[in-house]
Amino acid sequence: MYEDIIHLPHHVSERHPRMSMMDRAAQFSPFAALTGYDAAIKETARLTDRKIELTEEMQARLNDRMNWLQEELQNYPPVEITYFIPDDYKEGGRYHTLQGQIKRIDNVEHMLRLCDGACIHFEDILDISSELFKTRSP
Repeated sequence: MYEDIIHLPHHVSERHPRMSMMDRAAQFSPFAALTGYDAAIKETARLTDRKIELTEEMQARLNDRMNWLQEELQNYPPVEITYFIPDDYKEGGRYHTLQGQIKRIDNVEHMLRLCDGACIHFEDILDISSELFKTRSP
């Protein structure tokens, strides 16, 4: 049936370069049937921190510091605030430390407003430090 063509030389295209063995093999490799599966695995493996529950002593210390800041508010006191940022996708989050100047202590919204526009909810604050506190007793 193919005796007339079986012994002819293999055709080599003048237009298309010869495909490498690697590229030829890739044509037959399995495709990603589960789109997004790799991303879901990576998201599950991503670590988050648990929010620290403040003790009464820690809360009292923060309250004292907020009161001191309130007294110095007209001077836009510089502070360093460590606070919790909840994760958008899973339980937990991360702690972030931000330096800035306090513009307003909003007791209605329960948040600190900084001069750069950042807003931090009271319940997310872990610690506040400032040069202002070094001149005061704890």
